[in-house]
Amino acid sequence: MSIAPDATLRSPAIGWDGQCLSLLDQRLLPAQRIYVECTRAVEVAAAIRDMVVRGAPAIGIAAAYGVALAVREHESLSGTTRRAALDAELEVLAAARPTAVNLGWALKRLRPLLERGAGFEEVAAAAEGLHDEDVAANRTLARLGASQLGPASRVLTHCNTGPLATGGVGTALGVIVSAWRAGKLGEVRFTETRPWLQGARLTAWELADAGVPATLMTDSAAGGSAARGEIDWLVVGADRIAANGDVVNKVGTAPLAALTRMGGGRVMVVAPFSTVDLDLARGGGVTIESRAGDEVWRATQAPDVPEGIVIDNPAFDITPAQWVDVLVTERGLISPAGGELPGRLEAVGMIK
Repeated sequence: MSIAPDATLRSPAIGWDGQCLSLLDQRLLPAQRIYVECTRAVEVAAAIRDMVVRGAPAIGIAAAYGVALAVREHESLSGTTRRAALDAELEVLAAARPTAVNLGWALKRLRPLLERGAGFEEVAAAAEGLHDEDVAANRTLARLGASQLGPASRVLTHCNTGPLATGGVGTALGVIVSAWRAGKLGEVRFTETRPWLQGARLTAWELADAGVPATLMTDSAAGGSAARGEIDWLVVGADRIAANGDVVNKVGTAPLAALTRMGGGRVMVVAPFSTVDLDLARGGGVTIESRAGDEVWRATQAPDVPEGIVIDNPAFDITPAQWVDVLVTERGLISPAGGELPGRLEAVGMIK
């Protein structure tokens, strides 16, 4: 199965037939290609929490469809009883993964419909509208980001940011594929991205599917390569971007950004504007998701963690704004490192 978007440019990782949400189980890829079907909001929340679906844009889209399923489940209720039931469903969805801002953004976008009593079909149509917004944003991101890369650029990417993580062609990986097809790249490298190996399992599959030759590196080797000046651009996505330009992304992004700049390279962050959280003053104010230690320990294939050993497994880290040379959103390009911060976008007309 190809993971290239279909004729509508929607990613095959998220399917919606008007009644059921089908999510390609990314925990099993690429060995098994199995869809998890969700007909209730609580099932969508579980799929988000357990990483059946992952990637900030994809999480937001899934949550939007989860809201529609919640409305259908409680359509026989009315008044304050209906409102209380829907509020409870939204709380469960919001708590599924606290760091990715797209989840809360999607719920906020749909909440006014619930407050005025909109029915299932209207809410489902609104969720599809959010899905299509991301598809369109992905196309713009790919074009704008690729325009920044010079001939024969050597790029490195971390985590997974292609069709599997979004509603369309991807964010950072969309830029890379677009630039490759334009003949602008000399080399593509990507990390394993431990402990879930999103790079080794998912990005490798996406790059191969797109016909882009690339080199897989262990997380611990990529930084040294960047520091030696072998990388011109680190191109990554984001799970949340603060008003001051700090970037919250997959753990390991911050040291790669620092080492890339140390080696004379530049850092590009590619994300839909829904990832920008203007209510978050700086990255240090965000709740960093801490995940179970067994995600890390399973790589040892040992049955038990030795007594006295504690496993720290943060899912994200924070890249300071001054290390981000270019921030690409569908609304345009800014340079946080140059003082052009997301919190000032309204003043320059990028926020209407």
